[in-house]
Amino acid sequence: MRPFAYLTAALAALTARLEGDDPERGDVPGWVMITVMTAALVLAILIPFRTAIVDAVSNALTSVTSGG
Repeated sequence: MRPFAYLTAALAALTARLEGDDPERGDVPGWVMITVMTAALVLAILIPFRTAIVDAVSNALTSVTSGG
């Protein structure tokens, strides 16, 4: 679960940076949250199914490049 620890640390650093005293600074923009959540979903899917995904992509590329 190391990628989740890295993601949590990055999100904590981003939150700390955005919590300044500047009155012009707003909340985290929506696109930043969408990007972080998308990365978390990709990791959540990729980690347990990595070998199945790699095998499926390899089989698809092999069938396309072999002409069959």
